[in-house]
Amino acid sequence: MEQASQTLLLVDDEAFILTALKRVLRRDGYQLLTASGGKEGLEVLAETPVDVIVSDQRMPGMTGVEFLREARRRYPKTIRMVLSGYTELQSVTDAINEGAVYKFMTKPWDDEHLRANIAEAFRQKSLEDENQRLHDELESAHASLVQAHAQLAGMVRQQQRRLLQDEVAIGVSHEIFDAVAIPVMGVDDSGMLVLINAASQRFFAGAVPGVALQEVAGLAQLFSDFPAVREEASQTLYMPDWTVCYTRVGRGSLGQGGLLTFIPVGAAP
Repeated sequence: MEQASQTLLLVDDEAFILTALKRVLRRDGYQLLTASGGKEGLEVLAETPVDVIVSDQRMPGMTGVEFLREARRRYPKTIRMVLSGYTELQSVTDAINEGAVYKFMTKPWDDEHLRANIAEAFRQKSLEDENQRLHDELESAHASLVQAHAQLAGMVRQQQRRLLQDEVAIGVSHEIFDAVAIPVMGVDDSGMLVLINAASQRFFAGAVPGVALQEVAGLAQLFSDFPAVREEASQTLYMPDWTVCYTRVGRGSLGQGGLLTFIPVGAAP
């Protein structure tokens, strides 16, 4: 992956100092920007994103520490360094302690020491940028999880409402089924009763779910005819007291069987 450009702002009111700094640092591949004072430095910062700032301390109008304090307020993600003599050490130390300045470097400087300190500042900037990127990703992931949780909670609530509605509908259906005045029975393909209404129990003693048709008094004849008719879509069977309408249900599903509706002889059309 191509490395992003590293931008360095040099601030000094003496032009020959800026020229000397550029000569030393040009070989390190930084994008070098210069300003002749704090005011001009703030103007450069307003126009161009900067990673590291190196400023002289003793400048007319605005000292280096004053400039870097303002730079910190406006652009807190910059790494800010002071290049000055020992006579300003106390004011610079105060700025370091309050976080406005990352490091103090002395004049005159050693070229290699200067280059090493600036390289370290860029490594610090890269580390802070990476930490910020990871923090942003974590916040984004957390926000996505919160949204997913909210959506899942909404789906669960909808499912609960549907289940409640289905439960009510099933309860009503059972009541309607039980209220039918004639026997109605559901059977599986083996001839076992799986569903009966109240009329079935009144007219056929022993008719309960889980019992085979041949075990129910009065239904043995029906069971003997059942294998021949269970594959039909519908069929009418005749018993001495009942006309039985068989309807095939569950085709194409695992729960296959039929519905037996008992109509009293004389009541059938």
